[in-house]
Amino acid sequence: MKADGEYFVTRRILIIDDEDDIRQVAALSLETVAGWDVVLANSGKQGIERASVEQPDAILLDVMMPEMDGPTTFLKLKANQKTSHIPVLLLTAKVQGPDQRRFADLGVAAILFKPFDPLTLAGQISSVLGWKDSA
Repeated sequence: MKADGEYFVTRRILIIDDEDDIRQVAALSLETVAGWDVVLANSGKQGIERASVEQPDAILLDVMMPEMDGPTTFLKLKANQKTSHIPVLLLTAKVQGPDQRRFADLGVAAILFKPFDPLTLAGQISSVLGWKDSA
C-alpha cells in the first residue's frame, strides 16, 4: 500500500523484441523498478499470440524485427478484437523525423527510443499511459 492509502496495481507488460539482450534488460528493469509482471515474445507472430492469451496492460514493441516488423505486428494487434484495446509503445533506434512521423501516424501510444535507460523505462511507460498508480 502506498503512503497515501492507495494500493499499487501490478501491471502486466508484453515485450516483443527479437533481440534477447533488449528483452532481458527491459524485463529486468520493469520487474525490478516497477514490480510489474513481464511476458516476453521474440517475434511479431509470437507476440500476437501472447497478447491474445495474456491480455497485458500494455505492449512494448520493437520496430525492426525479421519476418514481421513492428508496424505490421501493430496493425495485426489492432485488427484483432482480443488485442485491439491494448496500448502499444514502439521501441526503436530509428530517430529520424520521417520515421517518427510514420510511426506516430500508425496510432501507437508512444515511441520510445533505444538505447533506453533501464532506471527510467517504467516511469516513461507510466507517464505516457497516464498510470498514476505505479512507477
